[in-house]
Amino acid sequence: MPKHILTRGHGRALTRHHKIAAAGVAALGAAAIGFSAVPSNASTTTTAEAPAQTAKVAYSTQQIQGVKADVNSQLAGASVKVEQIAAKKQAEAAAKKQAAAEAAAKKKAAAEAKAAKARQAAESASRSAERAEVKKAAPKKYGNNLDGWIREAMSIMKKHGIPGSYEGIHRNIMRESSGNPKAINLWDINAQNGIPSKGLLQVIPPTFEAYHVKGTPKDIYDPVANIVAACNYAADKYGTMDNVDSAY
Repeated sequence: MPKHILTRGHGRALTRHHKIAAAGVAALGAAAIGFSAVPSNASTTTTAEAPAQTAKVAYSTQQIQGVKADVNSQLAGASVKVEQIAAKKQAEAAAKKQAAAEAAAKKKAAAEAKAAKARQAAESASRSAERAEVKKAAPKKYGNNLDGWIREAMSIMKKHGIPGSYEGIHRNIMRESSGNPKAINLWDINAQNGIPSKGLLQVIPPTFEAYHVKGTPKDIYDPVANIVAACNYAADKYGTMDNVDSAY
Protein backbone atom coordinates (compact mmCIF):
# COMPACT_ATOMS: atom_id res chain seq x y z
CA MET A 1 0.00 0.00 0.00
CA PRO A 2 2.64 2.67 0.86
CA LYS A 3 4.45 1.77 -2.36
CA HIS A 4 1.40 2.62 -4.43
CA ILE A 5 0.95 5.93 -2.63
CA LEU A 6 4.48 6.95 -3.47
CA THR A 7 3.86 6.11 -7.04
CA ARG A 8 0.77 8.25 -7.19
CA GLY A 9 2.60 11.14 -5.46
CA HIS A 10 5.43 10.94 -7.91
CA GLY A 11 2.94 11.10 -10.72
CA ARG A 12 1.40 14.22 -9.30
CA ALA A 13 4.83 15.94 -8.87
CA LEU A 14 5.72 15.26 -12.50
CA THR A 15 2.45 16.70 -13.75
CA ARG A 16 2.93 19.89 -11.80
CA HIS A 17 6.43 20.23 -13.18
CA HIS A 18 5.20 19.83 -16.71
CA LYS A 19 2.63 22.53 -16.17
CA ILE A 20 5.24 24.98 -14.93
CA ALA A 21 7.43 24.25 -17.95
CA ALA A 22 4.53 24.82 -20.36
CA ALA A 23 3.72 28.14 -18.75
CA GLY A 24 7.34 29.20 -19.14
CA VAL A 25 7.35 28.30 -22.79
CA ALA A 26 4.14 30.28 -23.34
CA ALA A 27 5.65 33.32 -21.61
CA LEU A 28 8.75 33.15 -23.73
CA GLY A 29 6.63 32.86 -26.88
CA ALA A 30 4.62 35.96 -25.95
CA ALA A 31 7.80 37.91 -25.29
CA ALA A 32 9.19 36.90 -28.64
CA ILE A 33 5.99 38.06 -30.37
CA GLY A 34 6.22 41.39 -28.53
CA PHE A 35 9.77 41.98 -29.66
CA SER A 36 9.02 41.05 -33.26
CA ALA A 37 6.20 43.64 -33.39
CA VAL A 38 8.63 46.47 -32.55
CA PRO A 39 10.33 47.94 -35.63
CA SER A 40 14.05 47.17 -36.00
CA ASN A 41 15.10 50.81 -35.84
CA ALA A 42 12.97 51.64 -32.78
CA SER A 43 14.63 52.38 -29.43
CA THR A 44 13.91 50.58 -26.27
CA THR A 45 12.51 53.59 -24.53
CA THR A 46 9.24 53.31 -22.78
CA THR A 47 5.96 54.69 -24.04
CA ALA A 48 6.17 57.62 -21.70
CA GLU A 49 9.52 58.72 -23.06
CA ALA A 50 8.64 58.69 -26.88
CA PRO A 51 5.51 58.12 -28.96
CA ALA A 52 5.25 54.89 -30.83
CA GLN A 53 5.71 55.01 -34.62
CA THR A 54 2.50 54.37 -36.56
CA ALA A 55 2.68 51.06 -38.35
CA LYS A 56 2.09 51.10 -42.11
CA VAL A 57 -0.90 49.05 -43.41
CA ALA A 58 -0.41 47.18 -46.63
CA TYR A 59 -3.50 46.84 -48.93
CA SER A 60 -3.84 43.98 -51.47
CA THR A 61 -5.46 44.66 -54.93
CA GLN A 62 -5.60 41.00 -55.86
CA GLN A 63 -9.20 40.54 -54.69
CA ILE A 64 -10.37 43.77 -56.44
CA GLN A 65 -8.73 42.69 -59.65
CA GLY A 66 -10.49 39.35 -59.38
CA VAL A 67 -13.87 41.07 -58.91
CA LYS A 68 -13.17 43.34 -61.85
CA ALA A 69 -12.29 40.36 -64.01
CA ASP A 70 -15.51 38.60 -62.98
CA VAL A 71 -17.57 41.71 -63.85
CA ASN A 72 -15.82 42.05 -67.21
CA SER A 73 -16.41 38.38 -67.87
CA GLN A 74 -20.08 38.70 -67.00
CA LEU A 75 -20.44 41.80 -69.19
CA ALA A 76 -18.72 40.04 -72.05
CA GLY A 77 -20.99 37.02 -71.59
CA ALA A 78 -24.06 39.26 -71.54
CA SER A 79 -22.85 41.03 -74.68
CA VAL A 80 -22.37 37.71 -76.44
CA LYS A 81 -25.88 36.63 -75.43
CA VAL A 82 -27.33 39.92 -76.72
CA GLU A 83 -25.47 39.46 -79.98
CA GLN A 84 -26.67 35.88 -80.23
CA ILE A 85 -30.28 36.93 -79.58
CA ALA A 86 -29.98 39.72 -82.16
CA ALA A 87 -28.44 37.33 -84.68
CA LYS A 88 -31.20 34.79 -84.03
CA LYS A 89 -33.90 37.43 -84.49
CA GLN A 90 -32.19 38.65 -87.65
CA ALA A 91 -31.99 35.10 -88.98
CA GLU A 92 -35.66 34.52 -88.15
CA ALA A 93 -36.63 37.79 -89.85
CA ALA A 94 -34.56 36.85 -92.90
CA ALA A 95 -36.16 33.39 -92.99
CA LYS A 96 -39.64 34.89 -92.73
CA LYS A 97 -38.79 37.40 -95.46
CA GLN A 98 -37.48 34.65 -97.70
CA ALA A 99 -40.53 32.47 -97.01
CA ALA A 100 -42.82 35.41 -97.80
CA ALA A 101 -40.87 36.10 -101.00
CA GLU A 102 -41.08 32.43 -102.03
CA ALA A 103 -44.80 32.36 -101.27
CA ALA A 104 -45.33 35.56 -103.26
CA ALA A 105 -43.28 34.17 -106.15
CA LYS A 106 -45.25 30.92 -106.06
CA LYS A 107 -48.54 32.81 -105.97
CA LYS A 108 -47.40 35.03 -108.84
CA ALA A 109 -46.32 32.00 -110.87
CA ALA A 110 -49.67 30.31 -110.24
CA ALA A 111 -51.53 33.48 -111.24
CA GLU A 112 -49.41 33.81 -114.38
CA ALA A 113 -49.99 30.15 -115.25
CA LYS A 114 -53.72 30.59 -114.73
CA ALA A 115 -53.73 33.76 -116.81
CA ALA A 116 -51.70 32.04 -119.53
CA LYS A 117 -54.10 29.10 -119.52
CA ALA A 118 -57.09 31.42 -119.70
CA ARG A 119 -55.39 33.43 -122.45
CA GLN A 120 -54.62 30.25 -124.35
CA ALA A 121 -58.22 29.08 -123.99
CA ALA A 122 -59.48 32.47 -125.12
CA GLU A 123 -57.13 32.47 -128.10
CA SER A 124 -58.16 28.94 -128.98
CA ALA A 125 -61.84 29.89 -128.74
CA SER A 126 -61.17 32.99 -130.81
CA ARG A 127 -59.41 30.95 -133.47
CA SER A 128 -62.27 28.47 -133.50
CA ALA A 129 -64.77 31.31 -133.83
CA GLU A 130 -62.71 32.85 -136.59
CA ARG A 131 -62.55 29.55 -138.44
CA ALA A 132 -66.27 29.09 -138.03
CA GLU A 133 -66.89 32.65 -139.19
CA VAL A 134 -64.61 32.20 -142.18
CA LYS A 135 -66.22 28.88 -142.97
CA LYS A 136 -69.63 30.47 -142.64
CA ALA A 137 -68.71 33.53 -144.65
CA ALA A 138 -66.74 31.77 -147.35
CA PRO A 139 -69.04 30.56 -150.11
CA LYS A 140 -69.02 26.87 -150.84
CA LYS A 141 -67.20 26.08 -153.99
CA TYR A 142 -68.92 24.03 -156.64
CA GLY A 143 -67.49 22.44 -159.73
CA ASN A 144 -67.82 24.30 -163.01
CA ASN A 145 -69.82 21.49 -164.58
CA LEU A 146 -73.42 20.28 -164.76
CA ASP A 147 -73.24 18.57 -161.37
CA GLY A 148 -71.78 21.68 -159.71
CA TRP A 149 -74.32 23.98 -161.39
CA ILE A 150 -77.27 21.89 -160.23
CA ARG A 151 -75.95 21.63 -156.65
CA GLU A 152 -75.25 25.36 -156.39
CA ALA A 153 -78.69 26.14 -157.84
CA MET A 154 -80.31 23.83 -155.27
CA SER A 155 -78.51 25.57 -152.36
CA ILE A 156 -79.93 28.93 -153.54
CA MET A 157 -83.38 27.40 -154.08
CA LYS A 158 -83.31 26.05 -150.52
CA LYS A 159 -82.70 29.55 -149.11
CA HIS A 160 -85.66 30.90 -151.04
CA GLY A 161 -88.00 27.94 -150.43
CA ILE A 162 -88.09 26.81 -154.08
CA PRO A 163 -88.76 23.04 -154.39
CA GLY A 164 -86.95 20.70 -156.76
CA SER A 165 -84.83 17.57 -156.59
CA TYR A 166 -81.50 16.86 -158.18
CA GLU A 167 -83.07 14.08 -160.29
CA GLY A 168 -85.96 16.24 -161.53
CA ILE A 169 -83.68 19.15 -162.48
CA HIS A 170 -81.08 16.91 -164.14
CA ARG A 171 -83.73 15.02 -166.14
CA ASN A 172 -85.32 18.19 -167.56
CA ILE A 173 -81.93 19.77 -168.37
CA MET A 174 -80.88 16.72 -170.39
CA ARG A 175 -84.16 16.77 -172.33
CA GLU A 176 -84.11 20.54 -173.01
CA SER A 177 -80.42 21.30 -173.74
CA SER A 178 -78.39 18.12 -173.24
CA GLY A 179 -76.46 20.07 -170.57
CA ASN A 180 -75.32 22.91 -172.84
CA PRO A 181 -75.69 26.28 -171.01
CA LYS A 182 -75.41 28.16 -174.34
CA ALA A 183 -78.18 26.20 -176.08
CA ILE A 184 -80.84 28.20 -177.99
CA ASN A 185 -83.98 27.12 -179.84
CA LEU A 186 -84.39 28.90 -183.12
CA TRP A 187 -87.25 26.89 -184.71
CA ASP A 188 -90.16 26.57 -182.15
CA ILE A 189 -93.06 28.94 -181.79
CA ASN A 190 -91.20 31.10 -179.32
CA ALA A 191 -88.42 31.55 -181.82
CA GLN A 192 -90.95 32.38 -184.47
CA ASN A 193 -92.34 35.00 -182.11
CA GLY A 194 -88.86 36.48 -181.63
CA ILE A 195 -88.30 35.24 -178.08
CA PRO A 196 -86.33 32.00 -178.48
CA SER A 197 -85.78 29.73 -175.52
CA LYS A 198 -82.26 29.83 -174.08
CA GLY A 199 -79.94 28.09 -171.58
CA LEU A 200 -79.93 24.77 -169.76
CA LEU A 201 -83.68 24.68 -169.18
CA GLN A 202 -84.67 26.65 -172.32
CA VAL A 203 -86.26 29.64 -170.63
CA ILE A 204 -87.56 32.54 -172.76
CA PRO A 205 -86.31 36.04 -171.76
CA PRO A 206 -89.67 37.33 -170.36
CA THR A 207 -89.99 34.29 -168.09
CA PHE A 208 -86.38 34.64 -166.94
CA GLU A 209 -86.95 38.30 -166.07
CA ALA A 210 -90.19 37.54 -164.21
CA TYR A 211 -88.82 34.62 -162.17
CA HIS A 212 -85.20 35.68 -161.71
CA VAL A 213 -84.00 35.13 -158.14
CA LYS A 214 -82.05 37.88 -156.43
CA GLY A 215 -78.45 36.98 -155.76
CA THR A 216 -77.93 35.22 -159.08
CA PRO A 217 -76.52 36.89 -162.22
CA LYS A 218 -79.07 38.54 -164.52
CA ASP A 219 -77.72 36.51 -167.40
CA ILE A 220 -80.03 33.97 -169.03
CA TYR A 221 -77.03 31.96 -170.19
CA ASP A 222 -75.58 31.73 -166.66
CA PRO A 223 -76.23 28.05 -165.78
CA VAL A 224 -77.07 28.62 -162.09
CA ALA A 225 -79.27 31.66 -162.73
CA ASN A 226 -81.08 29.79 -165.54
CA ILE A 227 -81.78 26.72 -163.37
CA VAL A 228 -83.04 28.76 -160.40
CA ALA A 229 -85.32 30.95 -162.52
CA ALA A 230 -86.74 27.93 -164.39
CA CYS A 231 -87.35 26.00 -161.14
CA ASN A 232 -89.02 29.09 -159.64
CA TYR A 233 -91.33 29.26 -162.67
CA ALA A 234 -92.05 25.49 -162.56
CA ALA A 235 -92.88 25.70 -158.84
CA ASP A 236 -95.36 28.49 -159.59
CA LYS A 237 -96.98 26.67 -162.51
CA TYR A 238 -96.55 22.94 -161.71
CA GLY A 239 -95.70 22.77 -158.05
CA THR A 240 -92.10 21.64 -158.70
CA MET A 241 -89.69 20.94 -161.53
CA ASP A 242 -90.06 17.25 -160.64
CA ASN A 243 -93.58 17.39 -162.12
CA VAL A 244 -92.38 18.59 -165.54
CA ASP A 245 -91.87 15.84 -168.15
CA SER A 246 -92.12 17.86 -171.38
CA ALA A 247 -91.99 21.35 -172.77
CA TYR A 248 -93.35 23.78 -170.28
